Amino acid sequence: MEPQLDPMKDDLPLMANTSHMLVKHYVLDLDVDFKSQVIEGFIVLFLETGSRYRRASSTGEEGCQSQFDETCKIRASEQGHVPVSNASACSSKMEYNDFAVCGKGEKDTSDKNGNHSNEEQASGISSSKNCCDIENHGNEDFLLVLDCCDLSVLKVEEVDVAAVSGIEKFTRSAKLTDVSKELANLRNQIVHELVTLPSDRWKEQLYYYTCCSQAPGCGELLFATGTWSLEIRKSGIRTPADFPHAIRIQYKTKPEGRSVTWTTDQSGRPCVYTMGSPINNRALFPCQEPPIALSTWQASVRTAASFVVLMSGENSAEPVQLQEGIMSWYYYVTMPMPASTFTIAVGCWQEVKQSFTPAVQTNNEFSLPCSQADFRWHEESCGHVEYPCRFQSPAARLQRVIPYRVFAPWCLMKCCEEHLLQLIPQCLSAAYTTLGTHPFSRLDVLIVPSNFSSLGMASPHIIFLSQSVLPGGRHLCGTRLCHEIAHAWFGLAIGARDWTEEWISEGFATFLEDVFWARAQQQLSHDEEKAQQELKALLRWRRLRDEVQNSEEELQVLRSGLTVESIFTNWLDSSGIPKPLLEEGETWKESRLVQQVSGEVTKWIRTNQRIRKSGKKKRRQDEGTFQKLLPDQLVLLLEYLLEEKTLCPRTLQGLEKTYQLRDQDAEVRHRWCELVVKHKYVPAYGDVEKFLREDQAMGVYLYGELMVNEDAKQQELAYKCFAAAREQMDVSSAKVVAEMLF
Repeated sequence: MEPQLDPMKDDLPLMANTSHMLVKHYVLDLDVDFKSQVIEGFIVLFLETGSRYRRASSTGEEGCQSQFDETCKIRASEQGHVPVSNASACSSKMEYNDFAVCGKGEKDTSDKNGNHSNEEQASGISSSKNCCDIENHGNEDFLLVLDCCDLSVLKVEEVDVAAVSGIEKFTRSAKLTDVSKELANLRNQIVHELVTLPSDRWKEQLYYYTCCSQAPGCGELLFATGTWSLEIRKSGIRTPADFPHAIRIQYKTKPEGRSVTWTTDQSGRPCVYTMGSPINNRALFPCQEPPIALSTWQASVRTAASFVVLMSGENSAEPVQLQEGIMSWYYYVTMPMPASTFTIAVGCWQEVKQSFTPAVQTNNEFSLPCSQADFRWHEESCGHVEYPCRFQSPAARLQRVIPYRVFAPWCLMKCCEEHLLQLIPQCLSAAYTTLGTHPFSRLDVLIVPSNFSSLGMASPHIIFLSQSVLPGGRHLCGTRLCHEIAHAWFGLAIGARDWTEEWISEGFATFLEDVFWARAQQQLSHDEEKAQQELKALLRWRRLRDEVQNSEEELQVLRSGLTVESIFTNWLDSSGIPKPLLEEGETWKESRLVQQVSGEVTKWIRTNQRIRKSGKKKRRQDEGTFQKLLPDQLVLLLEYLLEEKTLCPRTLQGLEKTYQLRDQDAEVRHRWCELVVKHKYVPAYGDVEKFLREDQAMGVYLYGELMVNEDAKQQELAYKCFAAAREQMDVSSAKVVAEMLF
């Protein structure tokens, strides 16, 4: 049977047999119904035979397809696809009679450390029939396996692409003259010609993808849904080359599906958006999950006219009215991407626009140095799979700021206009100054509902930001925006080969966040830039130190088996903080901004001591002697003060008043709430309650702090806040909090 896993704890199985068949393009045609909280419609998959079959068929062994025409072979120049290891194949008994599985999916052979791989592992599904393997050329039917969960699949059928008007152009090339006239072969060869069109014909390709997706069906296919997969077969078809290369799946999502969140926005209007966790897009559409399964897609989405549909697409879609009260939105992507990066958000979003004319940025403000300005202009070609690449476009190379839009619920429009809208061109320009041509042609930024479980998420052409980045000035909003923009290069344009390397993308984005933000501020001197980065480095070092102190040793090993011992053994294969980083952490403590914080901490400790000695009646002294601090300095100050055993209520009152902590950004307010909880400062319990309700992306572990003190008032506050937020809270976060409280 399929593995019974808890997505909150266990790693997800990779079921799709990508080495046998690869999805090259998805066409989605969907309706969004907020009353039933269901997305339903059709998805058409355009397939090519995968690397494993190519290896097997090239040996010339008996049992392969006898008339496998040259045109049905995959081009050998698919540099972007890294073949995964062979996987076991067995028969299955699910919702139909037993049939043998040829090429059962590569599972995510994750160990308990959370490491993923696509190594060979038996599926664990068995029956009384003999197992079939493609290299053994058995007599059982081939099985296409897709990653799928929490979906109601209603029908699967082969698409008659040969019935499309004008499609004969894909059968006239010289290399097709000797092809068998058998219609099934003809259909597959048409799909092969379509998916392998050169990149300069992408518009024509999209047109015929659309036409083919609307072609009539030519026979239903047998299918079965398991917990983690959708398995499809055609009776009598034993090899991937003979399996239909264009299939249409009719399906519905389920309201409880874990890939989408049905909720309300901050203005109380219904909305739905995709969640990157816990199961990526498996509960949105049947797909191939492994990062090596790169594909393009296009989608038509229909919903009520009051809603706006945003999606990871290269075009800024304009709605088309289909009938009264119903609008259709269309998006497409021509850069091959993992299916997990597909993103959709549907809600009553409002586009945030300038209410005044901003000062025009001069070209000199963000100009590239001469040594960098043309560093991509003389490149011969990129090394990726073929697609319409922006790096080869002279116009794109000069586009410092790509077109962008900002969307938010009505109640947050003013806040977005005041800060976010001005920050985007500055951050985009800083990214261009650092890295050159933007990988994507446009950008939408959406302020997602309060139950979004992180501060931000980057997808192709769209960034989700938490409302928590908006209050408290520019700093947190700007740094988070820079982080997500950096993911356009590291994480999207350059992605992980498999899930074991996701941390690399996050590392690059975290590093570049500081570089981009320093340049976005425009007026920083070199010394100021360096001081800010050292301060940030110390804060991250402290996070790492805390994580190491509270993590098992085996979870501290990022990767094994590397050979440059002097570096990798210390940094990747060993637990604990590497010695060079420990030494570097000590040097960061000596930087100017950190020393300034240390001085302020000393003042507060002395003030606290005086207050404790003087009692309540004596007036506080030295109230106006504290220096103004940057947001990151305030974070460090409060962290240092959290290490103090006791702070008096008057000291805490003075802290809040001196730095106006209630008006600071979420990072600062989170530390303030920790101080309030630690020292049971009742007058500020309202700040904790407000944070838990409005900053759900960051507040989860405050619940734990409220419970650990075993204080009746604090525990009552935790129960009250959780009861108010639970129904709208992210499922994973809600489960973590429930475990803390009950």
